[in-house]
Amino acid sequence: MAVKILIIEDDGIIRKDIEKSLKKMGYDVAGHTDNGTRAIELAHELKPDLVLMDIMLKGDMSGIEAAEFIKRDRDVPVIYLTSHSDDATLAKAKITEPHGYVIKPFKEIDLHTSIEMAVHKHSKEKELKVEFDLLKALSKYNRTADYLFIKHHAKLTRINHGDIYYVEALKDYVMIITRDHKYTIHGTMKDVERKLLGSTFLRVHRSFIVNLDKIESIISSELIMQDNHREIPIGGLYKDELGARINVL
Repeated sequence: MAVKILIIEDDGIIRKDIEKSLKKMGYDVAGHTDNGTRAIELAHELKPDLVLMDIMLKGDMSGIEAAEFIKRDRDVPVIYLTSHSDDATLAKAKITEPHGYVIKPFKEIDLHTSIEMAVHKHSKEKELKVEFDLLKALSKYNRTADYLFIKHHAKLTRINHGDIYYVEALKDYVMIITRDHKYTIHGTMKDVERKLLGSTFLRVHRSFIVNLDKIESIISSELIMQDNHREIPIGGLYKDELGARINVL
C-alpha cells in the first residue's frame, strides 16, 4: 500500500511540483493546504502516514506550531520543508522532534530519501513502543515471577532465573550468562538487580551479579562458577554480605 502523504505548503507552484514528484515516486497524496489551522483539521480527518510541512505558512500559525498540534493528536511523522536554514529556525523545529528536514529548493532524490527514512524510523519507533508496553505489562503483572524476558535476535526470549549463572556489566550494556548462551542487552546493573527477585542472586562486585546456586568454589577474593569455571572477582564492599549469604562449615 502506498504511503499516504499530506502536503502543507503556502507556495502554490512549489506545492504542485511536490505533488507531481510524489505521484511520480509512487506515493499517495492525501490532500494539501496552505495554512496551519486547516493542516490540523486535514491531518485529523485524512489520517495520513506522513506530513510534509512548510515552516512558513499563511495565517497566524507557523508550520512548527501546526506540527505540534498534529503530533499531539496523531502519531504521525513530520518532515519540514523550508528555505530557512538558520540556527534559530532549526532550534524551534527540533522541539517538535520532526522525522526530517529538507531545505528548498531540493532534488527529488533528497525528498524521496527523507520520506523513506522517516517512514522506516517511525515504523521502528512503533515496534519499540509495542515491545516497551509489553515488557511494562509483564513487569506489572509478574512481579513475583522467576523469569525474565530479554530481547534477543528481534524477539523476546524467556529466561528462567535458575538458568542464569551471572550478570556482567560492559559499559552501557549488560551481559546475562547462562550455561549455553550469552545475552547482551542495553541497560544497567541496577535495572537487572530490580528484575532478579528472590534470595539466590547477589551483587559481588560493581561489575558482577552472581547466582549463588551456581558457585562451584571460592578462592581468596574470587568466585569460581560451575561448568564454565569463570573466575569472578569479589569486591571489597561486597565481601561481608557474601559471607552472610553463604553456608560455611
